[in-house]
Amino acid sequence: MQRPFSTASSRPFVRPSGLPASGPLVAGLLSAGAAAFWLSAAGGALAAPPGGPPPVGVDEVRSEAVTGQNEYLGRIQAIDRVALVARVTAYLEKRLFREGSEVKKGDLLYVLEQGPFQAAVLAQRGNLAEAQANVRNASVNFRRQQALLNTPAGQKQAYDNAQAQQGANAGQVLTAEGDLQSAEINLAYTEIRAPVDGRISETSVNEGNVVTPSSGTLATIVTQDPMYVEFSVATRDVASMRKRFGANGGLAAARIRIHFADGSTYDQDAHLDYVSPIVTRQTDTLTLRGTVANPIRGGDPGSGITNRELVDGQFVTVTVEDPKPVVSLVIPRAAVLSDQQGDYVFSVDGQNKVHRTNVKLGQIVGADAVVTSGLQDHQKIVVDGVQRVHDGQAVSPQAPQPVIRDPGETRTEPADAKAAGGGGAAGNPGGGTQAAGAQGSPSPAPGGTPSRN
Repeated sequence: MQRPFSTASSRPFVRPSGLPASGPLVAGLLSAGAAAFWLSAAGGALAAPPGGPPPVGVDEVRSEAVTGQNEYLGRIQAIDRVALVARVTAYLEKRLFREGSEVKKGDLLYVLEQGPFQAAVLAQRGNLAEAQANVRNASVNFRRQQALLNTPAGQKQAYDNAQAQQGANAGQVLTAEGDLQSAEINLAYTEIRAPVDGRISETSVNEGNVVTPSSGTLATIVTQDPMYVEFSVATRDVASMRKRFGANGGLAAARIRIHFADGSTYDQDAHLDYVSPIVTRQTDTLTLRGTVANPIRGGDPGSGITNRELVDGQFVTVTVEDPKPVVSLVIPRAAVLSDQQGDYVFSVDGQNKVHRTNVKLGQIVGADAVVTSGLQDHQKIVVDGVQRVHDGQAVSPQAPQPVIRDPGETRTEPADAKAAGGGGAAGNPGGGTQAAGAQGSPSPAPGGTPSRN
């Protein structure tokens, strides 16, 4: 009877009949099992014989054209916003627009009761006609008294009275003309028209209600194309961008791109047209504003209901890109470690030994980071297995694991600041290292978001 081999499993292992308990075959099987265990522990990607140098993924520092960009929170704003209000007191007789539709400048939107105002115009026309008749009569009398003045029948007092009456009647004509003009203006106020092109909101007053100048806003029109995108930028970022963009035309040369909440990018670039001359004291920021087109994307233009991607008041993410890319040294972020002394990587020399190399990081480019100092082009660094090596250790270099990038990833962040809880005294009291992309990895500073071409 065969004896079972005890394992942690409840199912016993039974040696097949005729298999020796020891010998070269068993040793080979055990060696194969150990190798399989090493592959499993290494994730099937980095393998080396037991007892040898640890396998690590090694890659080269590479030069790439990088377009720097800064990222900010912005808001879409209509260039013109008009609140429609009643200028006279009257019943609202008609509403002639569809709520939410686009209207053209001069379109008739509301009609108020016109009868009383038309009557007032007629009355003022009558007063003007009467005043004009009086001034004509006064003129005739004045000429008569003027002719008699040099005759025995003439009197200086009668002449003076006729002259004064003529002037008074002329003044009454001017008053009547002013009253008529005022009545005509009030009559015109009974028709409320669109002062600009744009989209109109819902009405706040329905037909049949009395509206007055104190009734508030009847509806609001906001212009649609173009639109403003406004965002606040730290003064240090503005100074940095002015320095970087100086040779290319200054801030106006920057490319401003808009990203929506779902991560998609708007297909129209904005053009910077305003920089606030006043710094916001509470935040030490300047307000920048760009103008961007907002064309119709669909809908039913015949009914006035159209679709546009930008909406007044909408929150967006704004990236300000450098006019021209700059060739920079780029490494994978997974190769970067951090401790109290700063950022560093493990470089690999010709004898396959690793050495700590302190680096200074610039911008973050997706899964990569720009290195401003500490490394040279084509220098080899450890990118996989950085936690298993230490300074001066021999390693077994292997090809790095492929990085699966998000094809829709267009926004990135800077690496000149550590995330809260990052490496060093704050995030790692023991002073140990942490790989980039983990809790102590480099994280974006306010505003910095470069991208790679």
